Amino acid sequence: MGTILIILVALLVFGLLVVFHEFGHFGVAKLVGIKVHEFAIGMGTRILKVKGKETEYSIRILPIGGYVKMEGEDEHSKDERSFNNKPIWARILVIVAGPVMNFVLAIFLFTMMFYMMGFPTNRPIVGEIIPDFPAQIAGIEAGDEIISISGKEMDTWEKIVETIHENKDKDLRIKIRRDGEEKNFSIKSRVNEGTKQFMIGISPTLEKSFIKSFTNSFSKTIDVIKEMIGFFGKLFSGSASAKDVVGPVGIIYLVGEAAKTNIYYVLHLAGLISVNLGVVNLLPIPALDGGRLVFLMIEGLTGKPLDPEKEGFVHFTGFVLLMGLMLFMVYKDIVRFNLF
Repeated sequence: MGTILIILVALLVFGLLVVFHEFGHFGVAKLVGIKVHEFAIGMGTRILKVKGKETEYSIRILPIGGYVKMEGEDEHSKDERSFNNKPIWARILVIVAGPVMNFVLAIFLFTMMFYMMGFPTNRPIVGEIIPDFPAQIAGIEAGDEIISISGKEMDTWEKIVETIHENKDKDLRIKIRRDGEEKNFSIKSRVNEGTKQFMIGISPTLEKSFIKSFTNSFSKTIDVIKEMIGFFGKLFSGSASAKDVVGPVGIIYLVGEAAKTNIYYVLHLAGLISVNLGVVNLLPIPALDGGRLVFLMIEGLTGKPLDPEKEGFVHFTGFVLLMGLMLFMVYKDIVRFNLF
């Protein structure tokens, strides 16, 4: 895969994550009647814009995020459609929608990955042959039905695996059926240095199941969220290191590297990054969605609206600090991955 194509795939994935996140804010804001001035992908100088009926849609030069600019979000506004004039529940929904969309995107990406990969069946039929392993050398082919191994009838793939492992030091007499004809082979298993399991180099047939793909992707997303929460808990307590944390440049680089292998790695990595983006944005840090939720909860508990301009200043300060951290992460990514 060419370098330009790899970069395009990486930018496409990163852009997809940002678009989904910001579309969550944008879509719910529109649903609850908030006026949205701009929907931006990227930061810095505007390089492309399209003016809608009410909202301007823009792409900016730095691919490190995006934002939705709403009326009255960080300033006083008497407009009845402003963010600060909407009830707390509506504002909470708008803020939470961004991270939620990242989780939804992760489930979608993992579902695609699982569906495309397929799930092993338990039928005693050979799906793929591993090159240069005993099965291929002996002449076994994909699609062969394994009837018996050393006189023991095989009716499930699980039984095939168990029998090969039980007879790891013996010659295996394997009877197969191919195109209605029965054939016999004598094979001795070989240890896989990676898994330390004895094998002859065959894998089961695969089936595609949307239900299995969706349920597995949902479970995987929940597991990754738990792992992320656990990591940040250890990070804040000082029992974990941030040395493996990457910034936007590192993310683009890793996606590009995944694109060199196959689509499964790209989908898996994109799903992981999407979950990470959702969890990070829920952290109670000014300028992030979690920081805004903290202010909304304070307002809900006190029953008094906070000064939007003062809150805006806090978020702006947090944003400046985050941009400083972002620049540091960019430098760290460049050094770590030897990009220049």
